[in-house]
Amino acid sequence: MTGNLIYVYCIAEALPRETGRFEARGVKFVVSGGFTVIVKLVSEDGFSEANFRQNVSDIQWLEKNAREHIEVILMVMEQGAVIPFKFGTIYQTEASLKQFVADYSASLAENFLNIRGKEEWSVKIYCDRKALNEKIDELSAEAAAMEVQIRASSPGKAFLLGRKKNELIENEIDRLCKRYGHEYFVEFKNLSESTKISNLIPKEFTGREDTMILNATFLVDKSRVAGFCSVADALRSKGRNTGISVEATGPWPPFSFISIKEKQ
Repeated sequence: MTGNLIYVYCIAEALPRETGRFEARGVKFVVSGGFTVIVKLVSEDGFSEANFRQNVSDIQWLEKNAREHIEVILMVMEQGAVIPFKFGTIYQTEASLKQFVADYSASLAENFLNIRGKEEWSVKIYCDRKALNEKIDELSAEAAAMEVQIRASSPGKAFLLGRKKNELIENEIDRLCKRYGHEYFVEFKNLSESTKISNLIPKEFTGREDTMILNATFLVDKSRVAGFCSVADALRSKGRNTGISVEATGPWPPFSFISIKEKQ
């Protein structure tokens, strides 16, 4: 492989079966230290450090290559656990790649122990604030009590109380969003081995009108995946009348639960 850039997709515990599927994509295998590294030879035009920085600004190039990165990893995942590498990981030589495997072999083995027989699932929960507002008197005792006051008041006082209620509603919607986000998170956590909460994504990046209230990933034992998906379906149905949407997707490469540490 000397003289070519080596693009790394992931590391598996063994050589995948039916290697022809991979070879048709130009994928190759580097066996080292009891592990199999799934790689591809790529050109400097696409993946030298300088050219890569330039190419990632090309949306079509990025989407095509990032999609292939995930597709290859998912193909390997069909046959066992994988340690995925981030998109664009390059080694100059096979020797340097094998040295990495040797240097981090203990950590790689520990990671495989943690993820073997498990899947990563992503859960994103959104709140339609307008829909929640329409149900606020049913969901908030304070809002309901203030509505009773408004109806029993003179027009002038009712106007002032109405303004006060609008402020209360915004606070109550915030409170309910936090409550639902936490309650739903706990439901999924109870079926998971590990969890990770990520930053909420603003509307301008989600492309949705509703607001994200939870962005989390879960490492789920394969024996519990069916139950995990059933909970997602139940919560999706439960939240429909209050504007709460549940988006559960997977399995994904376990990027969130890999931590490769240098040997001491």
